Amino acid sequence: MALTDADNLKIFAGRANPSLSKRICDYLQIPLGRGATELFPDGEVMVRVDEDVRGRDCFVIQPTCHPVNQHLMELMIWIDCLKRASAGRITAVMPYFGYARQDRKDSGRVPITAKLVANLLERAGADRVVSVDLHAAQVQGFFDIPVDHLNAGPIFTRWFKSLAVDNFVFVSPDVGNVKRAQVYAQQLGGELCIIDKRRRSGTETDAAHIIGDVRGKTVLMTDDMITTGGTITKAVEILQDHGAKDIYLTATHAVFAGPAMERLAKCPFTRIAVTDTIPLYDRAEAIADRLTTLSVAELVGEAIHRIHHNKSISALFSDKGDDSARR
Repeated sequence: MALTDADNLKIFAGRANPSLSKRICDYLQIPLGRGATELFPDGEVMVRVDEDVRGRDCFVIQPTCHPVNQHLMELMIWIDCLKRASAGRITAVMPYFGYARQDRKDSGRVPITAKLVANLLERAGADRVVSVDLHAAQVQGFFDIPVDHLNAGPIFTRWFKSLAVDNFVFVSPDVGNVKRAQVYAQQLGGELCIIDKRRRSGTETDAAHIIGDVRGKTVLMTDDMITTGGTITKAVEILQDHGAKDIYLTATHAVFAGPAMERLAKCPFTRIAVTDTIPLYDRAEAIADRLTTLSVAELVGEAIHRIHHNKSISALFSDKGDDSARR
């Protein structure tokens, strides 16, 4: 028996991550909505919905990963298509929210592109947004519609427990991730260390100092994303220089852009775990023997189920979660 009514709930998939969309539908035990994205010879995108969505609760799953602009435009066209087809509610499910790092003016004459993206999605007709581990939580405030910010923490907590390591310490690769590492340390025990990161540019990072003791210990290091790999690989070098034993890495979003694979292939970490918010395909072959991919399908699927049935999302992340909100 399906977790929810397939007639009133419709889930459509953009082209950015079709495998994740299928896993989410498998979790909800409903079929993927019938529709397709097509390209005109000049590269223009055309979306077609092949079933009745009038009055339905519609979700479009589309992370805005590479190519970011193409996937963002496709998402907005999906939203517009559903809006013009009289969908009852349209939720943009963006497991990875591109442009989230451009969330403030950190120098003169630069845009706040995360706010622009929020405006575009609202103007296209989105009634709600769902995302996983936004780079900056304040991005939620850029929207005038509800935003459900899902936390992949429970997924990584299970993975950390499965490692069954002792004498471990949680490490934040920069000051911005201290809170994330602190949550794991509180839940699983262990000490907390911080690496002082100094950024040279958008592609280069210096990580020069470590606050805490990692000598002879197993390091569990967490970050929200790995883009070029500069922060993580520099951090691993520092940790090894300070006598760390084994080094386990996690990152929600495997952006893996530019020199990331070259850097990670040479990096002496023990193992890395990422989620499937962004599809890897064959991009991570260089580290395949040290890579674990964890799925956010159950997390996102459960969030969709609760949104559709007007149940609490925050209960998903509460130690006293409302199990009655589940099926």
